[in-house]
Amino acid sequence: MTMQTNPYAHRIKTINVDGRPVETDSEGYLQDLDEWSEAFAVALAEEEGLELTDEHWEVIRFIRDYHERNHIQAQVRHMIQHFRKAWGPGRGNNHYLHDLFPRGGPQKQGNRLAGIRRTKGEH
Repeated sequence: MTMQTNPYAHRIKTINVDGRPVETDSEGYLQDLDEWSEAFAVALAEEEGLELTDEHWEVIRFIRDYHERNHIQAQVRHMIQHFRKAWGPGRGNNHYLHDLFPRGGPQKQGNRLAGIRRTKGEH
């Protein structure tokens, strides 16, 4: 079994999710990946000043599915390839994905909201 808690967290904070505290590191990455829920994503997004739209949820689900299949975080280029096919070139591009996730783009803010660890090398 893989480790589900974040051994690199220096400071822990909590987010209220449906009336119960869920631990994150100081940047909002989940401490225990099994604690992820859509309610967590909504609570964290609200804390980060982001209102989740259908497009946000498509990206969040893509990130979670990619991680589930490959056991690594999706690179932005994989997201661009996927969403260019799904949404067309006008929205399936790096600029648009970063507009959707203004606090670090889809690989940082998207990963946080999807309950996925920060990318390798950021610890």
